[in-house]
Amino acid sequence: MSRHAPVPRGGDAGVASVWAATAAAVLLLVGTVGVDLAAATRARHVASAAADLSALAATGQSVDGTAAACARAADLAARNGAELLTCRLDGWDALVETQVAWSGLLPLRAPARARARAGPAPVDAGPPPASGPVDGSVPVVEPS
Repeated sequence: MSRHAPVPRGGDAGVASVWAATAAAVLLLVGTVGVDLAAATRARHVASAAADLSALAATGQSVDGTAAACARAADLAARNGAELLTCRLDGWDALVETQVAWSGLLPLRAPARARARAGPAPVDAGPPPASGPVDGSVPVVEPS
C-alpha cells in the first residue's frame, strides 16, 4: 500500500457555500422590499381614489349641509377600503382627506394618506370663447 500525499488546498475551501448563502439572503431582502413597495403603492392608489370619489360625493350632497355631505363621503371612503380623516365644505367645494392602513413584511410603515378637493368650476375658468373660426382662418366673403 502506498500513501498519497495530501492535495494542498487554498484558503478558499468552502467559499461557494458562503457566496450562495449571501446571494440567497440578498435576493430575499430585495424580494421583501419589492413586496412592501408594491403594497405601499397599492395603498396610496386606494387612498387617492377614495379621496377623489369621497370629495365628489360630498360635493353632490353639499346642498343638504356639511353633516350630510361628510356622512356620504365617509360612506364612500369606507366602501373603497379607506378611512375618512377630515371632511369640510368651503362654499360649494368639498375638501377631504383619507387614510389607508397597509401591512407589509418589514416593520417600518405608515398609513397612506391622500387629499382631494371637488366642486363646481369657477365662472371665469377656461379660455375665452372663440370669436371666429376654430382653425384660426379668416373667413372670405365673396361679392354676389
